[in-house]
Amino acid sequence: MEKASSFAQWFTSSAAPWLLDHGIKIAAIIIVTIILRHILKYVIERGVRKAVGGSTYTTERSEVMREDTLIQLFTGAGRIIIWLIAVMMILSEVGISIGPLLAGAGIAGVAFGFGAQYLVRDIINGLFIILENQFRVGDVVCFGETCGTVEHVTLRVTILRDIDGVVHYVPNGEVKQTSNMSQDFSRVNMNIGISYSADVEDVIPIINAVGEEMSKDEEWGPKIKKAPAFLRVDSFGDSSVNLKVLGDVEPLEQWAVAGEFRRRLKAAFDKNGVEIPFPQRVMHYMKEGE
Repeated sequence: MEKASSFAQWFTSSAAPWLLDHGIKIAAIIIVTIILRHILKYVIERGVRKAVGGSTYTTERSEVMREDTLIQLFTGAGRIIIWLIAVMMILSEVGISIGPLLAGAGIAGVAFGFGAQYLVRDIINGLFIILENQFRVGDVVCFGETCGTVEHVTLRVTILRDIDGVVHYVPNGEVKQTSNMSQDFSRVNMNIGISYSADVEDVIPIINAVGEEMSKDEEWGPKIKKAPAFLRVDSFGDSSVNLKVLGDVEPLEQWAVAGEFRRRLKAAFDKNGVEIPFPQRVMHYMKEGE
């Protein structure tokens, strides 16, 4: 009973006044910070879409991807700045002096400066990646042997998700070469093998007809910029003559279009009696005594 009375007296005389003064201010700082974060996101999104919208991009998709990447980058940076300011204001209300903390941070910055070389390199390289529009959120890219869809871009790191669903965090400073598979357009590039007994001149019209048919198809036509067509005899294999087929499609549609093209081409080959070869081995038997 005595402890409860002491706690009530302490709360009334010390805690309650502090909460009514500093507690309300801290709650107000947090609420205002959350509101400012949403306002900042709205302002950045409107500003970026208006600024980038006036630029010249080959497709609407390219423009939207560029806008999404910049919005993601600026929003992330702004969020960090807002919360840093809020934390310093809260510390001040709690009674912790910010001056010594800032001075200590400066000393620590000098101490860790040599170890921050990689961080600086990541940020500088990330800045050039954004400015040069090397890739955007939604692009499929390869950094060396690491490939995947770009899910998130910051000044320090790029996050990829590969076809198996594995997420790769790639520091921007480690990006030496970027291969973008979905910028402006993509390409269907395949080799079609036919039997040595088939007449190439008869097969070429079949390949081209399948490509033209797909380009006029209600479902597949909008995905195709240039119908897949015969380009050249690419090589002579062990059991096949390999024909090169190329076509231009919308970004990221090359795999779907190539799969449908092969399906239709198989049916066309079967209909016209064109043999798709398989590995064969010729064996010679020697008669006894030879």
